[in-house]
Amino acid sequence: MYAFTLEQPTTLADAKRLTAGGAQALAGGQTMLASMKQRLMQPEQLVDLGHVAELRGIKVAGQNVVIGAMTRHQEVANHADVRKHIPGLAALADGIGDRQVRAMGTMGGSVANNDPAACYPSAVLGLGATVHTDRRTIAADDFFQGLYTTALDAGELITAISFPVPTRSAYAKFRQPASRFALVGVFVAQTAGGVRVAITGTGNGVFRHAGLEAALNQRFTPDAVDAVVIDASEVNGDLHASQAYRTHLIKVQTQVAVALANA
Repeated sequence: MYAFTLEQPTTLADAKRLTAGGAQALAGGQTMLASMKQRLMQPEQLVDLGHVAELRGIKVAGQNVVIGAMTRHQEVANHADVRKHIPGLAALADGIGDRQVRAMGTMGGSVANNDPAACYPSAVLGLGATVHTDRRTIAADDFFQGLYTTALDAGELITAISFPVPTRSAYAKFRQPASRFALVGVFVAQTAGGVRVAITGTGNGVFRHAGLEAALNQRFTPDAVDAVVIDASEVNGDLHASQAYRTHLIKVQTQVAVALANA
């Protein structure tokens, strides 16, 4: 690693002051620290958000489950309110990485990083969540903007994410066996505004699929997906899975997710 200084504020106000001055926020560190070890990143000053109590916790507010940005994956997976109201989100969190990653990784860090194969972005987009920052609120449909790119401005911090409670939801992931990231992950949610289908692991970022949503709005069953055409030109291929294989997996994982949601 290159030399850097580490700040550990205990209040959101102090964290905002430091990041506004150009320091790099550090959440769970599951991506950033690895990048720093490989000298792909060289921040001069890190702001560890792990001691800011305002950024942690889970609560139910009306028809939403609100999760603090610094809440660990395992806390999401085990929390009684998440398991009761959005079991698909709890199951997703329980399938991220391994125990060490789930013990350290945070929801806010994952969503802000927007890895194209990460799991959480599919839940945020699939549930039509709202991202709360220290400056504003951002709808999920406006938040994710491409490869490792979001609507966040420089120095802007995610403070919490509000997830509307769906009628039903589920996540199905076909894992890359070494990294446990998604080769293809599909989050399906039946909401008051209709069915939402968000796909991760297949392109330059998470995205919704209009054809799958239309079919499942007509009939929320696995066989409703059979006639949907998936455009392979929008799907990436690499050494882990070909374009054709990922295209096939989108429909398969959607069917699995719908079956889980209906169980």
